[in-house]
Amino acid sequence: MATLPNQLPTLAADPAGRSLGLDLPPGALLDTTVEGPWDEPLLWRADAPAAPGDWLRLASARRTAGLCPVLVGGRTGSEPHPDKWELDPDLASYPGDHDAEEVLAELWEGTAAEALDADWPGLAPAGVPDVDPDVWAAEVTDALVGGASLLKEPRLALVPARRSADVPAAIGWCGPVNLTDDVAELCAVLRSWEDRFGVRVVALTFDQLIVSVAAPPGTLSEAEAIAAEHYAFCPDNITQSGHASLRAYAEREVLGARSWTFWWD
Repeated sequence: MATLPNQLPTLAADPAGRSLGLDLPPGALLDTTVEGPWDEPLLWRADAPAAPGDWLRLASARRTAGLCPVLVGGRTGSEPHPDKWELDPDLASYPGDHDAEEVLAELWEGTAAEALDADWPGLAPAGVPDVDPDVWAAEVTDALVGGASLLKEPRLALVPARRSADVPAAIGWCGPVNLTDDVAELCAVLRSWEDRFGVRVVALTFDQLIVSVAAPPGTLSEAEAIAAEHYAFCPDNITQSGHASLRAYAEREVLGARSWTFWWD
């Protein structure tokens, strides 16, 4: 996958990242994949659980060092830390090689078309952010490190990626492997959501992805259009979560929502 030069090896001799303009807490470089060690680190992960303000303090790392901040942690009953995840960078292509609508249309035909007896409706119209997407991402990550979060002791991580949408592909994340072997296809959709809804990838677990949303839909019709994309992107969100219809999912989980959570069985 085409990426920026990986600056993580610099941290082996400079753990605080001073030469990269960073001031990192104690952490570790992780390179574990399903095939064994990768040829260079996939991510840096803090040793201690994240606290409010941590993401914001490292938000500039994307611009200064090409390293995107993201929370990594486990849900109860799943693998808590990335060195225990089934990462496989060999499976990931480059997100820019995929067209978001083509990806969603193909996934829709494979999952939703028959279940809903409906053709792919096309991409939802873009929204207008009412807050800076990066500022809102910091707010969402602060909420995720609170005691009521579904995440279990999330840690702050840095991933070599051009944009937050590319983070799953950059580490070879296999959370959606039951839907697609190539997570870069979903990253292409995340890129489109970044552009249309001010989305930022803020957290990953073994099988869960959370994004912040700076331009949430304000009407039910807008929410339904986005819900169709969610169905193609992550069918389990609808089919395994007790929602009676796509409209019900749109009303409860998408309308006005400032973050979206996806989980693959």
